[in-house]
Amino acid sequence: MRSVDEIAAKIVAREGGYVNDPEDPGGPTNYGVTLATLRRLGVDVDGDGDADHADLRALTPDQAARIFVAHYHDAPGIGQLPDMLRPSVFDMQVNAGIRAVKLLQDLLRDMGYPLAVDGVIGPATAKAAREAAEVDSRALVNAYGIARRNFYFSLADRRPALRKFARTRAGGKGGWITRAEEFIDPAYHLDGAAFARRVAAWD
Repeated sequence: MRSVDEIAAKIVAREGGYVNDPEDPGGPTNYGVTLATLRRLGVDVDGDGDADHADLRALTPDQAARIFVAHYHDAPGIGQLPDMLRPSVFDMQVNAGIRAVKLLQDLLRDMGYPLAVDGVIGPATAKAAREAAEVDSRALVNAYGIARRNFYFSLADRRPALRKFARTRAGGKGGWITRAEEFIDPAYHLDGAAFARRVAAWD
């Protein structure tokens, strides 16, 4: 099983470098770290006494990975989750914040576990996730990845400006969808025809 540092390095690689897309709800990012995050955490990369665009641009992959481990893995308690599930939840925590844990709690509630959907990994959520994984860990990982993919589709359904993150200009799967599917078995990936049917209403 990959270590948390290995998972974080993979997230950094997946996120890529500096991007400032005005339609991205996260705002400007570098290696997946947003400017808002730097300011919230008070990360002064260049040592000039503030956290601004210059700090974001100066951020290194290693610094980004350390931020992810400390604030998106350790702080929300993702280490309490079953090993096979952690990479996908950690990745979504970086990508979508508290929604990552809420999505897991929604899924576990659908499985019959009486959980509050509060985005907090407390003893009840951790216990439910472990019990579900003991029944069938791959089924849990696949179900979470599919729920994640559906979440991205629903965002794009509601907000046309975000559709470019779910569908490429050429009509194929966009980054959000391929990101979700990276964590699920190939049997559950949407083929080209299924994807086209799912997004047909966007045209």
